[in-house]
Amino acid sequence: MIDRAEDTSLMFAEAGEAAAAVARLLDHNQFAITALAERLRATPPRLVVTCARGSSDHAATYGKYLFEAMLGIPVVSAAPSIASVFDAPAGGAPDTLCIAISQSGRSPDLLATVEAHRRTGTHIVALVNDEESPLADAADTIIALRAGPERSVAATKSCLAAMAALAAIVAETAQDAALHAAVRTLPATLRTAFAQDWSPMVQSLTGARNLFVIGRGYGLGIAQEMALKLKETCALHAEAYSAAEVRHGPMTIVGADFPILAVAGSDRAGDSVRAVAAEFAARGARILLADAGDAGGILPTAAAHPAIEPLLALQSFYRAANALSLARGLDPDAPPHLAKVTRTV
Repeated sequence: MIDRAEDTSLMFAEAGEAAAAVARLLDHNQFAITALAERLRATPPRLVVTCARGSSDHAATYGKYLFEAMLGIPVVSAAPSIASVFDAPAGGAPDTLCIAISQSGRSPDLLATVEAHRRTGTHIVALVNDEESPLADAADTIIALRAGPERSVAATKSCLAAMAALAAIVAETAQDAALHAAVRTLPATLRTAFAQDWSPMVQSLTGARNLFVIGRGYGLGIAQEMALKLKETCALHAEAYSAAEVRHGPMTIVGADFPILAVAGSDRAGDSVRAVAAEFAARGARILLADAGDAGGILPTAAAHPAIEPLLALQSFYRAANALSLARGLDPDAPPHLAKVTRTV
């Protein structure tokens, strides 16, 4: 059992550094992002393939919605075991783009997948925190996350940095002034988000065993990341669903006092999340709503550009997840059976 203040953990400190990390990311990679955007406008790829695992894969899901909604380019997620276990061709081509996302840049299956795509002439973009890693060496374009050392097993600032990098790439490629401005103000808005009071989540989930995390659109990857952190640091069985997908089989088990953490943006996807949350509330479910489109949510989150709102909710969540882990007598920095670098093959 752990008994200490919430601000003494590495997870708290590192999540709190996300604003500074994003500021470094944007300043350091301005030329690389502009050059990549010019390439994408001049010769738009037929397809984007993302390669990532864990929190990085949740950043990739966020990026999928950005690329498809704002650039009209389809995005698929690579299964790394196709290259590392089955030794099958990657199926890439010179007119595709591969975006590999990793904190360490050292997982063998990710590297095998990237190498398979590189052999087909695919342009490789690496969003990587370790600039001296094999992944960085294999890339045609390196976007250095610049998150600095991340010692807590739970990735926080590197995940937010990867999401910010994807938003910056899309904003520059689409030449979207509103998104570009929102990305440039991310360091300030993330600092504000980290100070938000999400203690109702801690109080509600301290004794919980199961819950759903609901998002949609730009918020789906964030819901996936929240569910992972609740499992990883809080030993809670949390499952993430799209507000659309949860209406199929999963909604059957939601009844009285079943916890629902719902993240709604100010866009139409947020309307869908709000509708599902209201439906579950009518069944007596315990709703924890972070709602950028309505000040009535129990978990405060700011309205911003719809593509940026999920990042702000995630930053507030990281602090609350750290506090919840401690409230449950756990150590958020050292979840059992996990290591910082996962070398899957």
